Amino acid sequence: MSRMIFINLPVTDLAAATRFYEAIGCERNEQFSDHQASSMVWSDCITFQLLANDYFATFTPKKIADAKATSEVLIALSCDSREDVDATVDAGAGAGGEADVRERLDMGFMYNRCLADPDDHIFELVWMDMSAASGTSDQQPTSA
Repeated sequence: MSRMIFINLPVTDLAAATRFYEAIGCERNEQFSDHQASSMVWSDCITFQLLANDYFATFTPKKIADAKATSEVLIALSCDSREDVDATVDAGAGAGGEADVRERLDMGFMYNRCLADPDDHIFELVWMDMSAASGTSDQQPTSA
């Protein structure tokens, strides 16, 4: 079995968060979803477990971080193309997220935009030309 990652995120409005994650390309896994949680599958190996704050609190003795006030984590997700990065960010912004919470990064071989979900969890959407990153391409950085 391949190793998988399940990213558990506290959310204040489960329905709004679910709509956002569907908009950026996740599919809701009904088997692991209910009135307290949405299991949002990004890929064969990555799933976001959106947990209502009260439910999330049952898994930790610590105070839940307010992502609107504190950086808790930055999650980077790979995309298939620059256009895929833009489409994902635009879809997320259209579904209650905030696009470009920091300046775009365009290095030619790598393109990165940030997107915050409705609870302000920050995602970096990244496309990279692996041949250029390994030095086998002559592509040059461009300005954002």
